[in-house]
Amino acid sequence: MKTIKPVERFEGEFDLPGDKSITHRAIMLNGGAEGEAVITNALMGGDCLSTCQCMRALGAEIEIDGTTLRVRGTPHFRTGVNLNCGNSGTTMRLLIGFAAGKGIEAKLVGDESLSSRPMERVALPLSHLGADVRTSAGRAPVYVYPAPLHGADVTLRVASAQVKSAVLLAGLSADGETRVTEPQKSRDHTERMLSAMGADISVDGLTVRVKKSRLKAADVCVPADISSAAYFMALGALKGKTLSKNVGLNSTRTGILRAFDKLGVKYTALNRRLSGGEETADILVEKSPLRGIALTAEEIPAMIDELPLIALLCAFADGESRISGARELRLKESDRIRTTSEMIAALGGICIETEDGFVIRGRKTLPGGHAESYPDHRIAMTAAVGLMASERGGNIDKPECCAISFPGFFELLKQ
Repeated sequence: MKTIKPVERFEGEFDLPGDKSITHRAIMLNGGAEGEAVITNALMGGDCLSTCQCMRALGAEIEIDGTTLRVRGTPHFRTGVNLNCGNSGTTMRLLIGFAAGKGIEAKLVGDESLSSRPMERVALPLSHLGADVRTSAGRAPVYVYPAPLHGADVTLRVASAQVKSAVLLAGLSADGETRVTEPQKSRDHTERMLSAMGADISVDGLTVRVKKSRLKAADVCVPADISSAAYFMALGALKGKTLSKNVGLNSTRTGILRAFDKLGVKYTALNRRLSGGEETADILVEKSPLRGIALTAEEIPAMIDELPLIALLCAFADGESRISGARELRLKESDRIRTTSEMIAALGGICIETEDGFVIRGRKTLPGGHAESYPDHRIAMTAAVGLMASERGGNIDKPECCAISFPGFFELLKQ
């Protein structure tokens, strides 16, 4: 349990951990590429360490020195391996497609939380390419067996960067062309990195096309994760002034900024620049009066990780907010529609759970209280922001789950 004290004002400049999504992909893709690559500012949280462990089990060589990794890919993956993905849904879902493409036999397992999350949503699209992927009643353990792959048209019912990426990774080894179409645009880090590593890939609106390709290792400098920066940006909006440095501004990830626009948050993107094909900037946020907002399905994919935090900001706003089209939240580390609603209520707010989102009645302030983490890193970090901005502060149960995506989170908060 961790005690969080309220603050009168919160100010500072913050160097934040590297982007988790980009780190996962840089490790995995370079682990299966020809040559050697150096990855700098990598996020070394529990999830990305699970990816390192799995790629090593498959035969890749990975040296870790702080936040710098040296990865030497292997042309011949080991087969008949057990891959422990820990708590990481990204690791498991991408590796299912990766293993299917490499033509190996593998068993993918995870912890109790990951083993409760749906995996048939990955297995079914891959079956259109001829992959032999078998789940355990739709969940982990997942078994991948060698099978010849062929190109196919795959249409996803729900926008998911993880499912899309799994199909693209398998498509790298399929005969012919593989096409993946989404209902809305999801994050495109996989497409960008595959292109940088020499894949035959193209994007046309909501459809991504890939042909059989061999990847060449490529160095990656990982920008700061906007989903990690979001907590400090939110504290700036609620309690003072913050500058989050070198934040990735990939257009498929900046939904939080569009939510800020609606909420009335005062922010400025300074020193815009390109880093490894990804736009970055320093984000200055100042204390702002917040207003109620509405968010709908087409806006959700670009802010899916930040929705619990956005819901919390709505609890501090003036007026009612409605967030809909976010059913995907129920399939995260916790059922984030339920756990977000309960966490905000525990802090004294009013957040009503709906089938696919929330109705939040803003109170401009929250008294504070005891918050469960469930244990879900995003819920725990959102609760920390809420308690720091509250009247009395309070406690968070099982705060150590934050290390999954943000080691040192509380040290940076100085709480």
